[in-house]
Amino acid sequence: MALPKLTLGIEEEYQIIDPQTRELANHADSLLVDGARTLGEQIKPEFMRSQVEVGTSVCADIREARAEVVRLRRAVADLAAKQGLAVAAASTHPISAWSSQRVTEDDRYIKLEDDLRDVARQLLIFGMHVHVGIEDPELRIDVINQARYFLPHLLALSTSSPFWQGRDTGLRSYRSVIFENMPRSGIPPSFRAYSEYEGFIQTLVRTGSIDEPTKIWWDLRPHAKFPTIEFRVADVCTKVDEVMCLAALYQSIVQKLIKLRYDNHSWRQYRHHLISENKWRAMRYGLDGKLIDFGRQSEVPLRDLVVELLELVDDVVDDLGCRAEVEYVNTILEQGSSADRQLATYRKTGNLEAVVDQLVEETLEGV
Repeated sequence: MALPKLTLGIEEEYQIIDPQTRELANHADSLLVDGARTLGEQIKPEFMRSQVEVGTSVCADIREARAEVVRLRRAVADLAAKQGLAVAAASTHPISAWSSQRVTEDDRYIKLEDDLRDVARQLLIFGMHVHVGIEDPELRIDVINQARYFLPHLLALSTSSPFWQGRDTGLRSYRSVIFENMPRSGIPPSFRAYSEYEGFIQTLVRTGSIDEPTKIWWDLRPHAKFPTIEFRVADVCTKVDEVMCLAALYQSIVQKLIKLRYDNHSWRQYRHHLISENKWRAMRYGLDGKLIDFGRQSEVPLRDLVVELLELVDDVVDDLGCRAEVEYVNTILEQGSSADRQLATYRKTGNLEAVVDQLVEETLEGV
């Protein structure tokens, strides 16, 4: 049986930076007005007025996705530059405080702030969401159940949020800490069938817990409107090459799990709280940490597990045309994630403004 074609879509949230102060600038409105003329619905507001979101079109493969990401980054950077501003891709801003930000005047965001109060107001974080298209809803649920295991590994590769309000947090992904204050966030539960997932959603809607399914903010979820699964665990990747590496890994993991299913095999499912334990380790230590290998019942360096992940997906990457993107993992392991590079700059200079400048520069690398 032929494996299904797996489309890709990538959403990124960018910081709007004042190059003089290096602080976040609440100028999304003017960027969105100009952006609507050139990018249409591919540029959108986000919760804070110091951020914008862009989304690619539906892409047939990783090459199309790269072209879209490059085009969108360049376009948003140009829009910002015309107004004396800059953009940066990282999941927290090294300096700015959430209390200084303004919430976007949109009914959805006003309601979110009203519902969650300071939990929402502290959401000065930036995410990257990757959609992998799967038409069959039952297959979507099966893949999500199995792919949960890999979420900590993928988070560790993407970490870009070591600073919070001018402080070195001691974590590689402080965004994950802030986001997990939200209800219905973190590692998703497993479901026996798509109907069980639908029943779960209907219960939350009937009881007034949510008004619609996008209020489920798990690290991996079936999308409410599109026939995709949406990986939401990663920090924003600062460099385009890192974005493409993570997207290719997502696609490859999905393809491998589908291939196993077609061969009457499956990846073992583990308890939610065990996977969450590994996620904490990824948040805290990033690439330098150890995760639990549940089969061996022992700690294993994250870097070793990433090498094993490359071996696992090796037989599907050529068919997907993403070998170069997947093997960029080796560059990340060698040079560190964005969080590692930010920390190195701060330790060298003692200056968080230098970190902001580095983020702005790296965001446009290759663009």
